[in-house]
Parts: sequence; C-alpha cells; structure tokens
Amino acid sequence: MTVASANAFQESLQPQGWLRYFSFSLDHKVIGLQYLVTGFLFYLIGGALAGVIRAELASPISDFVSRETYNEVLTLHGTVMIFLWIVPVVNGGFGNYLIPFYVGARDMAFPRLNAVAFWMIPPAGILLIASHFITGSSQSGWTAYPPLSLTTPALAQVVWIVSVLLLGGSSIFGGINFIATVLKLRRPGLKLMQLPMYCWAMLGTSILVVLSTPVLAGTLLLLSFDIVAHTGFFNPAMGGNVVVYQHLFWFYSHPAVYIMVLPAFGLVSEILPIHARKPLFGYTTMVYSILAIVVLGLVVWAHHMFTSGTPPWMRLFFTIATSFIAVPTGIKFFNWLATLWGGKLALNSAMLFSCAFIVNFVFGGITGVALAQVPFDIHVHDTYFVVGHFHYIVYGGTVFVIFAAIYHWYPKFTGRMLNEDLGRLHFLLTFVGFNLCFAPQHWLGLNGMPRRVAEYDPSFTTLNQISSVGALLMAVSSLPFLYNVLVSAFRGPLAGDNPWNALTPEWLTSSPPPVENWAGEAPLVEHPYGYGVAETTLSVEAATGRDLWSATGRR
Repeated sequence: MTVASANAFQESLQPQGWLRYFSFSLDHKVIGLQYLVTGFLFYLIGGALAGVIRAELASPISDFVSRETYNEVLTLHGTVMIFLWIVPVVNGGFGNYLIPFYVGARDMAFPRLNAVAFWMIPPAGILLIASHFITGSSQSGWTAYPPLSLTTPALAQVVWIVSVLLLGGSSIFGGINFIATVLKLRRPGLKLMQLPMYCWAMLGTSILVVLSTPVLAGTLLLLSFDIVAHTGFFNPAMGGNVVVYQHLFWFYSHPAVYIMVLPAFGLVSEILPIHARKPLFGYTTMVYSILAIVVLGLVVWAHHMFTSGTPPWMRLFFTIATSFIAVPTGIKFFNWLATLWGGKLALNSAMLFSCAFIVNFVFGGITGVALAQVPFDIHVHDTYFVVGHFHYIVYGGTVFVIFAAIYHWYPKFTGRMLNEDLGRLHFLLTFVGFNLCFAPQHWLGLNGMPRRVAEYDPSFTTLNQISSVGALLMAVSSLPFLYNVLVSAFRGPLAGDNPWNALTPEWLTSSPPPVENWAGEAPLVEHPYGYGVAETTLSVEAATGRDLWSATGRR
C-alpha cells in the first residue's frame, strides 16, 4: 500500500461531512479549509480590536478606553492580524489546498506534520485572546521592543511570547512541508518551469520562513529569559543592548512582509489570466523576480532602524538595498498589467478585488520607496504615515487578494457559486472604506501625528473621524461577505467542475475534489496559462485520457 493510499484509508476512518473539519485530518484540502475558516474567525476578532482603536481615535482625548487598555488592544490587533490571519491564510490555507494539485500529488509530503502545524494555531490564538481577560495583555506592541516589553506586566508578556512561538513553530513546519512537496512530489514529466506561479511564490515564501522565523524564535526566547530569569541580553539596566534586539527582530519581521505578500502575488497571478482569458505575461521574469525578492528581502531589515542610531554606512547600504527591491516588484506589476491588456476581462468579484490589489499595492510601494530614503524616514518614522503605508501593503496588498481568492476558488471548495451582486457590494464597501480609512493617515503623518498613542493634537480630529468612518465601512463590508459565504454553501447555484473554464490542475477534477484529488492519474499540465494555445488542451487531454471539452469549454 502506498503512503497516499494509506492516508486515504485513514481518512475514510475519520468523521465524515462537516465533522471532519473539526478532526485531526490528514487530507490537505480539509486542512486548507481549516486554516481558512480559523483565520477568518481571528480576522473578525482583529477587526473588532481595530474598531476599538478607531473609536478611541475619533476624538483627540482618551475617552473610549483607558490608555493601558488602548495599548493592550493595539498589541493584540497587530499580533492577531499578522500571525493569526494573514500568514496562516495565504500560506497554510490556500497553500495546503492548492499546492498538491499544482504539483500533481495526492497530498502534502508530510501529512501528519501538516495537521500538527494547523492544530498549533487554535491554542496559540485562544491563549493570546484569553490572556486579555485573565492576566491582561502585553502593552508593548506587536514588536515587543525592550525596555518597554521588560516593564509591561511580566506574565502578560510571557504569554504573548509563548503564543507567538507556537505560531512561529507552525509556520516553520509548514515551510518545510511546502519546500519538500514542490521539489520532491512533482508528477513525473512536470518541470519546475511549468509549475503555476503560486508554486514559485510558496517556494520562495517557505525559504524565507525557514531561514528567518527561527531567528525570531531565538530572539523571543532570550527576551523571555530577561523577563523571567532577569538575564541581561536586552535589558539596558544590566548591560543589554536594545538595538541588537531590533536587528534580530527585524531580520524576521521585514521578511514577514514578503511572507505575507509573496503568496498573494502568486494567487493573483493565478486569478488574472483566467478572468482575462490570456496567458500570464512574462512567466520566466515573474519566476526570477520572486527569487530576487527572496534574496533582497533578507538584506533590507535595517531600514526599520534608521532612527535607532545606525551608522551612516549602514544607512546607505540599506537605502540602496531597499530601493533595489522595488525593481522585481515593479516587474511583477507591469507583467500583471500586460496580462490584463487586451484581455477579455470578466469584471466579477474575484477580478475586482485583484485589480484593486494592484492599485493599492502600487500606492503602498511608492510610499515604501519614499520611506527607504533616510531623510524622509527620519521625518515620518514614528508617525501615522508609516501606519498608512503598512496597511496599504498588508491589507491592500494581501487581504484584497485573500478575498479575490475566496471568490475564485469557492466553487472548488464547495461545488457552488457565490452571489456576484453581494460580492460586488462587498468589494465596493471594502475598497471605499479601506481608502477612506488609510489614505488620510499619510497626510496625518506628514504633519506630525504620532502613531501608537491614543491622544493627539485637536487639529487632526476631522481626518481621524474620516478614517474612523472608513473603518466602519470596512466592518460593515464583512456582513454581505459572511451572508454570501454561509448561504451559498447550501443554496448557491451548482458550479460544475470547472465554472471558470480554467486550465490549472485543480480545475481538472470534480468540485469538490475526491479524497485522492483525481479519480485516476494526475493530469500533466505543461501550459497552465495556455489560453488560446491549441497544444495546451491536447497535452492535457493526452495526460488525462479524456476529452476536456466539458472541462475547459474551448479547444
């Protein structure tokens, strides 16, 4: 019996129906959906915390929550959104569901490790949220800079560290699994340069995860020693160096930005060709730009530290390195535009969110290049300009793609279509609310409004109220989305196996797929973006031994 057959047999013994999503499943598709649903639940919690922040900032004085509570909410919001929402969903969620399909495998390389990686997340999240009500939360922000993290309540800070260590361990396990799956489980005959772009994005992301996350784990362990055992690694009162902490922290946390956005780059590269009915432009340059981002992403961390007493030579090096990373990112932007140019665009919800991602991310990238310049960064470093830039990159550049991907792959998950009218309403509320919320923050920062504090100059009140209205619209946008997802699962129109007439392998099986992904041999897809290329359909037909007229809708 093969490993895949053994796993399939063990899956047959697991609870069936909806109960399997609450079990220790080895099926990569079940695990992927577990990641997605769990991540979205934490997104709602993180969004509620953001609502508290914006309610407090609607007036220039502390009148909604206390200053201590504001610091706790600010810390929880950042931690939940990064470590419990974006990273697990774009990596573990879509990665687990799609990567085995894309490489022609029955499952991930290490199914049990895959399940363990997911089941580390719920207890970490519950521990983090419950601590707010039991011990009080950390008040040191999601960066946990000492000496602030050494003066916040010790138990609260240690609980935060334990939670992040669990989440980091989950991320490392997932990264090892994705690297092994992409490099070792490819279907015979499938070459690396024939893989869908999301495979390359996840391979690059997993390399970053495996190289950088252990550095964060070691750093937080040393910080916990300073708190519990009163060592002096980072405690300046005992000869510790707080700047060393910043170097170690940002060695992970800047690559963490690419750990979030590189999978989003891969997902949007899968969505655009299908809904533009055109091949992905510049496949080879897209691959090499991902690899360039991986390399450069590891050598730009100190641009977060231009105000930390870095010497001039270091400022110069990291300014140049950070500016260079705009080149491979720009290549991807122009490739996406070229993919859209002259295409037969279907302006459905998936496409609208994807196009909005391009707009948002370009704006965030422009402000990022500005922040790479030392004189400008020193002026705005501790202001709301950085908050606006960061959210244009992370929310505008990742969460928009998450929603696009849900609208695109929901028929594959459930076999049913989402309601497009509700999807467009969701897009409109999200896009308008997002830009109302975060665009004004750039002006606030340029004019000196400090970040991470609950009180500000009354002259900033109007723009803060506009920003809070935008946040309210973003909160409201979740209602049609939730209704759409839940109701369509039971009442949505049947999607058929391939409602988008796509060529990538996940659409060449039933929707939802069987436990082993395909009834027979996995198809060999040599041209996953070969729309309008006759040999594409012929090669897939030869691999599957069947006529794909019903699957692709074209020849």
